[in-house]
Amino acid sequence: MANKADKVKARLPRGLVDRHAADIRATDKMLAAIREVYERYGFDPVETPMIEYTDALGKFLPDQDRPNEGVFSLQDDDEQWLSLRYDLTAPLARHVAENFNEIQLPYRTYRAGYVFRNEKPGPGRFRQFMQFDADTVGAPSVAADAEMCMMMADVMEALGIKRGDYIVRVNNRKVLDGVMQAIGVTDEGQKLTILRALDKFDKFGLDGVVQLLSVKGRTDESGDHTKGAGLNDAQIMRVINTLGWGEPGSGASSKASDSLTVANLQDRLAEYGVSTEGADELATINSLVRASGYDERRIRIDPSVVRGLEYYTGPVFEVELTAEIPNEKGEIVRFGSVGGGGRYDGLVSRFRGQPVPATGFSIGVSRLMTALKNLGKLGESDVLAPVLVTVMDGDMEAMGKYQDFTQKLRAAGIRAEMYQGNWKKFGNQLKYADRRGAPLAIIQGADERANSEVQIKDLIEGKRLSEEIESNEEWRSSRPAQVTVKEAELVKTVKRMLEQQAADRAREA
Repeated sequence: MANKADKVKARLPRGLVDRHAADIRATDKMLAAIREVYERYGFDPVETPMIEYTDALGKFLPDQDRPNEGVFSLQDDDEQWLSLRYDLTAPLARHVAENFNEIQLPYRTYRAGYVFRNEKPGPGRFRQFMQFDADTVGAPSVAADAEMCMMMADVMEALGIKRGDYIVRVNNRKVLDGVMQAIGVTDEGQKLTILRALDKFDKFGLDGVVQLLSVKGRTDESGDHTKGAGLNDAQIMRVINTLGWGEPGSGASSKASDSLTVANLQDRLAEYGVSTEGADELATINSLVRASGYDERRIRIDPSVVRGLEYYTGPVFEVELTAEIPNEKGEIVRFGSVGGGGRYDGLVSRFRGQPVPATGFSIGVSRLMTALKNLGKLGESDVLAPVLVTVMDGDMEAMGKYQDFTQKLRAAGIRAEMYQGNWKKFGNQLKYADRRGAPLAIIQGADERANSEVQIKDLIEGKRLSEEIESNEEWRSSRPAQVTVKEAELVKTVKRMLEQQAADRAREA
């Protein structure tokens, strides 16, 4: 026995979770639905390792002010710095650059995997989580961005999220850059504060954003104060007029049609003497998605969308769940964004020294799965618990029979296991079967073995009948949901009984 001093305390590191069968199967089911959409769009899978040279990740870590901040790193025996990947996009850029001459452009690929953030964990904020990305590298046209938006919408509906319960919102970093130029802001820190304020439009409304843009800042109901971006009234009006948000204090927070929004962006940016390229690209995206049958309930042009400040170079988009969804406590919450992306023409170029256009998006698998679970869209796992072959005798002949039954069931495609615990207390075997949710139990004692027979006990039907039968005498005389068949009939009978259980479940559903 180990000395107490030698015992290691079993503890899970903060920001990490253990995953159990139900969650793993639900995730697999969700990933399969997403994968089917990606494949339908002509994307192929690729896999990159979880560890990259740290300089390959570089400064292109979304929403990070300093290079390599937030990554888990170590040195190898060559004193080279390695890091766990922060996202799936930087490794893809390295892969494309390293294999550029062999890759067929445009390179259309998808991949799922865990990413790691060396950040302070908190509610809903983990140090390891899964993403599922799709990217097109080598396509300069915004038609590739429009396709990403349509694919995001199709993914949501493939997962059972109905139209009206999600929205894909689209903006362009060039529009935001034009706004900064129009109001004469060049300081990167002030730009960041302004963009963060614009990103709060859906949360705080127009008046709240105006306060965040101002010199005074915003104080919420609890008394917490957020420092303002320091813009004067004229600058604030230029921002609001360009983005088409109406007048402060008017309550005009409803969005105009996308065509009007784009036309306003083009007119205002031209009026202020800055580039309209971003607005023109939004006009093209708007035209392409409408021509393909995606209306404003599915994809919207929204100038408030702000994503990774150094990462993206053109169109940016995110998919948001708009349905009222209960959280784990039963409280109705707005889940918000469950995925997003955009054009990142500079990422592959870091390695190549030449322009390489790219666009893509990433789905936050864990966050989306939580939302689907709370919406009731994942349902019960369709993987049945195994049929349990019980053990009545421990001699070699009997054990050989039990193992043979188990293997015959498995060979027929039926999940099965032979009881591996202390077989001498038969009641414990049935308790184990009940805890496992086993649909059937296979029983063969000495008498049945002498007659080449087995008993098959329908545990689900037996449990139902036991709740209806009141007396022990009635129980003994009825022998509920239990049949005796010849060994040769075992597999066929098990299949029939499982099919009957499946029919009962379908009827009850």
